[in-house]
Amino acid sequence: MTATIAYLDYNATAPIREAAAAAALDAMRIGGNPSSVHRLGRLARRAIDRSRRAVAALVGARPDEVVFTSGGTEANAMALGGFSGRRRIVSAIEHDSILAQPHEARIPVSADGVVDLAALEDLLEAPPQAAFVSVMLANNETGVIQPVADVVALAHARGALVHCDAVQAAGKMAIDFAALGVDLMSLSAHKIGGPQGVGALIVRDGLGLASGLVGGGQERGLRAGTENLAGIAGFGAAAEAARAEVGDWGRVAALRDDLEARLLAAQPDLPIFGRGAARLANTSCFAMPGVKSETQVIAFDLAGVAVSAGAACSSGKVSPSHVLRAMGAAADVSSAAIRISLGRGTAAAEIDRLMTVWAEVRRRAGNAAVAREPAA
Repeated sequence: MTATIAYLDYNATAPIREAAAAAALDAMRIGGNPSSVHRLGRLARRAIDRSRRAVAALVGARPDEVVFTSGGTEANAMALGGFSGRRRIVSAIEHDSILAQPHEARIPVSADGVVDLAALEDLLEAPPQAAFVSVMLANNETGVIQPVADVVALAHARGALVHCDAVQAAGKMAIDFAALGVDLMSLSAHKIGGPQGVGALIVRDGLGLASGLVGGGQERGLRAGTENLAGIAGFGAAAEAARAEVGDWGRVAALRDDLEARLLAAQPDLPIFGRGAARLANTSCFAMPGVKSETQVIAFDLAGVAVSAGAACSSGKVSPSHVLRAMGAAADVSSAAIRISLGRGTAAAEIDRLMTVWAEVRRRAGNAAVAREPAA
């Protein structure tokens, strides 16, 4: 990242790790197709197999359960489109790549952004048709961690399958695919410091998932096409590094907590979304009512601080957050929210810089409000 920019948007994409960039470059130099049987092809296949083991180890899965994709969006689409005849139930706070897929029902959430298990139970009981449930492990906007194991218990007891989007959670918390009990799990390399354009769908052994792309036997016949060797190699290197660091988020949590304490000291009624629930250590989502999200993002950017207004997956558009609306936030509050997401490279000085800019934006907003008041 450019030295003059305080990068506080890790949930959008994490800066690529040197090890991941090096692994991708080394893979590009191999020059063989992983499906070829000659020496260069075998070297390429070996690199993919090594990465498959690393990605599996990151989330407690088996290597043969890992299906490489072009990213988390494709993995989500494969999961939701892979079981015809099932009634699809998704949480109201899922990523747009889930909500854009056909589905029949949405699970509401609490004011803290946690899925309503009683509502899910009712949805599962409603029709006789078998269900497919998709609930993310941690929300990309608020960082709120979902009770996925409880979701699995409810769903499996009623013959439903469970998919979990773990794109934001991977590398930031310990994950055990087998122990969690989900049937499918989506991952993305660039959220953990790997290359963009590569991800994975973890598919429980024996699950009858329909092929996402046909035309070849790659990825257990579930995703045809020559594998993205460089991207997959970088993904594997990033997964190895992320797994080694998964217990080291205490420093980042302290920075996030310090930020929120300073914000609340300056404005005690500041809305901080999901603060009453378990969250990822790196994420804070809060609002400055009266100042649009896009206005804040632009002001921070001009001051050299990179933040986000919710998800960064809508072609650069800034729109009110469906996540915050599902949590019951008023329209004027949800449209004034920004997301701060920290990472392994975040320094305390960047939090200081953020606070300085936030205080100035707030001061200007207050002065503008006074100027708009009618004269006595």
